[in-house]
Amino acid sequence: MLFTEKPRRKKHKYYWPASLRFTSTLCVFIVLMVLLAFASQAAKVSWSDKPLNRTIQPVTSNTAVDMVPDSKSVRCTSAQKAGQVGLCALSLTTGKYKVGLKLEQFTGVQEGTGYKQTVRMLLHYPIGDKGEMPGIIFLSGAGTGSATKAFQDQAYYFASAGFVAATIDKPVWHTTPITRDYPSMARVYDEAINMMRKFPGVDPNAIGVHCDSESGWIEPYILDMDHKIAFQILASPMLFEPRRAMAFVGAQDFSIIGANPGYQSMVRKVFSIDFPGLGLKDGNCNPFNSRSFAIPTFLAYGAKDVMTSQVDGMAKIMQMAQEAGNENFVLRDYPFADHILRIGNGAAGDTTLADHYLQETLAWSAGMVLGYKQVAPKVAGHEIYQSIGLPVVHSDPVGMWYAIVLHILLILFIIVTAIYSLVVLGYKIAALCKHDKRPVAFAENFAKDIFFSAMASFIALWLFIAAVTQIVVRVVFLAWGAAPKIGGMVYWSWYVIQAACVVVIWTWSMVITSLFEAMSLKGWFRGKNKPKTQRQIEFLESRGHFIASSKMGMGYIIILAITMLLVLLVLAFWGLFLY
Repeated sequence: MLFTEKPRRKKHKYYWPASLRFTSTLCVFIVLMVLLAFASQAAKVSWSDKPLNRTIQPVTSNTAVDMVPDSKSVRCTSAQKAGQVGLCALSLTTGKYKVGLKLEQFTGVQEGTGYKQTVRMLLHYPIGDKGEMPGIIFLSGAGTGSATKAFQDQAYYFASAGFVAATIDKPVWHTTPITRDYPSMARVYDEAINMMRKFPGVDPNAIGVHCDSESGWIEPYILDMDHKIAFQILASPMLFEPRRAMAFVGAQDFSIIGANPGYQSMVRKVFSIDFPGLGLKDGNCNPFNSRSFAIPTFLAYGAKDVMTSQVDGMAKIMQMAQEAGNENFVLRDYPFADHILRIGNGAAGDTTLADHYLQETLAWSAGMVLGYKQVAPKVAGHEIYQSIGLPVVHSDPVGMWYAIVLHILLILFIIVTAIYSLVVLGYKIAALCKHDKRPVAFAENFAKDIFFSAMASFIALWLFIAAVTQIVVRVVFLAWGAAPKIGGMVYWSWYVIQAACVVVIWTWSMVITSLFEAMSLKGWFRGKNKPKTQRQIEFLESRGHFIASSKMGMGYIIILAITMLLVLLVLAFWGLFLY
């Protein structure tokens, strides 16, 4: 007896014809692109960073200071000089005295919180001086700062010329680099200065301050509290509100390393946050007033400094010093020097201070406490250059909270997606062990679309994070004085991410089209639930499911959809659909 095999029905992958599917997918794609482009546009932040490429041409490239006595200067007899007595024993050059060390400590209290920190102060003093000596205290910039590590070479240099030089722990308590408490820090530093005044043999009216970088924001508070400070040396100080100063750093440095304009636009969003709204009260602090530059001031910049707005900084000091009636200001720009006035790559260590910087700050400081007059040009050294103007930045509280909520949700859903994926994988492994090859989560016609969409989304996000990380690393090395590495991944990755986003949107458009197709097949668009045509009947018989093979699969699709949407919204927020 012969048996004939019952012919198998043709298994339809899709119900809609290819032309209709393509047209529908294209329409969905265009709608999604427009919506995401609108989201990018809505999150756009504009600012002004003009004028560009300004310079100040010094009178001379010679950075030397020339101190000469006048009628108001300290007069010293030969016997006083020979007997090494007080200010008369002071040298304008180093190496006159052997140096002793004494470690003092006290408790620094942060006002408002009551937090306490043991603050050490290491005093370097000249051995053999018999009179009242001048003093100088060195204040650290960004970071923590240690009394036994920071400024040791400079303190020794000054002490061997006749100064009592102090290095001090930076009072940070429980603060972070973005939550500093500058007024409280200033009070602790002023307490240290008053301790120096009580040190045997120190002239209480001849103590100056050396400030680096971030401490430029602290020094004005000290000068408001202490009217006896004799002079100040400002080494690459921050002279403008933290928000504007750091926005300048980001915009300039991103440009220097050749980051894509899209990444450069991110700086605007970061610094448009509402600092007071986040409790960052120092973000908009502006402590400068008529006293800030009313005392003798030595301003020093490095030509390789990529952290400060040098033209604006010099212009500010010249203007405010003159308004305060102070003619004792000196502005120097040292060639080859970085932000901390050192030469070489600071990340590699073993850097040295800029040529003549120590000699000139020492000679000038000694001249100030002796009452000498500086007759060399006020502005000297390398050409002072500034690539962009200080940005005018405005707070955007709505955009800030939108970004915070969006990024938190993305992180949470990535975690949930990862956990759910492990669960689905476990079910799949268990099914394979039972030789069951039926779909565990997605319908067969959805599986590839969803897989490619998810993969493209995470690749785009990973590339974005990797590129931003690379930019940050380059900026850090640039700030340390390393030669800038220009372009490469920090430029082309923007376009690769944009291409990945297009793939994500297209694949999700295909998924949405399949949803419409299933709805159409079910008769939802006609208000009926039963198929009518033979093709509909055959398609339904060949498919046990259209989207997911189980409730777990449907939940997985919903979680993936939300996660991918959040990825696209985050990338849209940072401008991927705009630049």
